Amino acid sequence: MRILITGGSGFIGSHLADRLLARGDEVLVIDNYATGRRDNLAPQDRLTVVEGTIADADLVTDTFTRFGPDVVVHAAASYKDPDNWLEDALTNVAGGANVCKATATSGCQRLIYFQTALCYGLHPLEQPITLDHPLRPFESSYAISKTAAEEYIALSGLDFISFRLANAYGPRNLSGPLPTFYQRLTAGKSVFAMDTRRDFIYVQDLVDCVMKAIDGTGQGYYHISSGSDYSIKELLEATLKALEITLPELDIRPRGADDAFTILLDPSRTNADFGWKITTPLETGVAEAIEYYREYGIEETFTHLRLEEK
Repeated sequence: MRILITGGSGFIGSHLADRLLARGDEVLVIDNYATGRRDNLAPQDRLTVVEGTIADADLVTDTFTRFGPDVVVHAAASYKDPDNWLEDALTNVAGGANVCKATATSGCQRLIYFQTALCYGLHPLEQPITLDHPLRPFESSYAISKTAAEEYIALSGLDFISFRLANAYGPRNLSGPLPTFYQRLTAGKSVFAMDTRRDFIYVQDLVDCVMKAIDGTGQGYYHISSGSDYSIKELLEATLKALEITLPELDIRPRGADDAFTILLDPSRTNADFGWKITTPLETGVAEAIEYYREYGIEETFTHLRLEEK
């Protein structure tokens, strides 16, 4: 197959590209490297990389038309700075619209999108969150812009899947608490965990599900999630174990008034339609991520949260 991946040098996109190339598919990646890394993808005969932004309509249309994809996976997103609303709008909204139009123009009918669980808001009305939960993205520029793109995809008339994702982690991940824990611990800095819980999913488990979608399974909206939530304390403990570091006492802090105790997605429709579930224990996935950080290093991490310094 011919698969086009926007944001294909990023965390999830690069793992997906590796899996597709390994089975013999032809892959084209578009990435502007705002958060993706050039060393995430090794040069290969069946891999084409186009450097540029999906906000550039001419670049997107020309690239899609020349490549002629069988499936488009839209993984590109602006999330680097929660206060840069303009970049979020340009990349996530205008870029999302460009991807929809170019997918149709190229003759491709199937589009797979990665949506954020923040589309349900920071204070979900139910736990676990079902697909019937109302969309409440108004507390984050990232969520607003990602949800706008999801609406354009639904409007496009394309055969689409929108995967609303739990917190993915693993090698190449540069956002969220895990790389932050690693960076601070290896620099000899203090570290703390909030008294909250989140739904974490290992990236290779996520890719297992997306591969089924690329091959034609599913239509519409799905959650990719573990179906269980873990405390941030458990994530910190797994990080300490992988690093072989012992702290005399863990600094666990009460959550703020605006921080949800847990955000847990219900994966039951995905489990049923895709015959899929996670297989990687948290400790195993964290150890794999730590091994990557040790080999490749971390220059910068990204998060939607304002991390307190100590």
